[in-house]
Amino acid sequence: MQIEAAVLHVVGAPRPYAGSRPIRIERLALAPPGPDEVLVRIEAAGLCHSDLSVMNGDRPRPVPMALGHEAAGVVEALGPGVGDLAKGDRVVMVFVPSCGHCGPCAEGRPALCEPGVAANGQGTLLSGARRLTFAGAPIHHHLGVSAFATHAVVSRRSLVKIDPDVPPAVAALFGCAVMTGVGAVVNTAAVKPGTTVAVVGLGGVGLAAVLGAVAAGAERILALDPLPAKRDLALSLGANDAFDPADPGCVDGVKAATRGGVDTAFEMAGSAPALDLAYKITRRGGTTVTAGLANPAATLALAPVSLVVEERTLKGSYIGSCVPSRDIPRYVRMMKRGRLPVDRLMSGTLDLADINAGFDRLADGTAVRQVVMF
Repeated sequence: MQIEAAVLHVVGAPRPYAGSRPIRIERLALAPPGPDEVLVRIEAAGLCHSDLSVMNGDRPRPVPMALGHEAAGVVEALGPGVGDLAKGDRVVMVFVPSCGHCGPCAEGRPALCEPGVAANGQGTLLSGARRLTFAGAPIHHHLGVSAFATHAVVSRRSLVKIDPDVPPAVAALFGCAVMTGVGAVVNTAAVKPGTTVAVVGLGGVGLAAVLGAVAAGAERILALDPLPAKRDLALSLGANDAFDPADPGCVDGVKAATRGGVDTAFEMAGSAPALDLAYKITRRGGTTVTAGLANPAATLALAPVSLVVEERTLKGSYIGSCVPSRDIPRYVRMMKRGRLPVDRLMSGTLDLADINAGFDRLADGTAVRQVVMF
């Protein structure tokens, strides 16, 4: 079938993207789903820094690539072997497919699925196949999803069925921002009621972490971001204090407000300086969690002795350490009970044709989550 999709051809194009237009909207051929694959009609897809990091070269991926990884849609056709979904089911897409039998999957850590990560790096589906072509030439898949498109063929292992009454634009956010941010709080760090939390970087993932900390019962939540509008939004979502990381007194201010530092600090900005700041504002005996995707060449200067004499913990969190089939429905239920106001993360919607300008707004920090509607 023929579809319309957003295809990245040039990595590292100059900004503004609205002028250089590294993403082009093209007519692609989409092959039918193979074994254990599903054809999905995309309803909504969110713009995320993981897409932006491919565009600017921070996360090397093969091009041309059909971008988009945070999305929701409707099942249209099933490949051989798929018996637990039906046409018309509403689904959220997951950007790491889990094979179910490698070492990490067997340990209950599907976010670390080895075949899934390998397929993502190569720009294929979990099966190793590419179902997209342009003039007969293959187009790479982004994280097994390629959701900035009218339709997508994905592995069954990339889908989680959800309730049909969740609005599409909100449902899309559960595929990345909510899983990564809320999951980092409740799964990776296991934040306990009555503790103190700081979130460094208030994009969609960081603000979702604020929501997760509120839901987890954190007594005091500190929000750190250079943009006043984002700090104000975090305060309206339940944060108690807000700080500007560019303020020379930021670290001392956080420590003064929390009697020496927070129990758990989350780095959600995707930069080594942000992680350094998160580590510095974590108390003795506390935990620093990083879920931001920094450039692979970035490094962190750390005195190892502090890990020992202060019994500090530094942890990574990928996809919020989630088991998507368990956690996405759970987070949806929390939203329905009023405990996760995910809709507050949305900055607005846009058409596929305006996607380059949308990534300019994301890079500028003037938008939290923009959603392409189909």
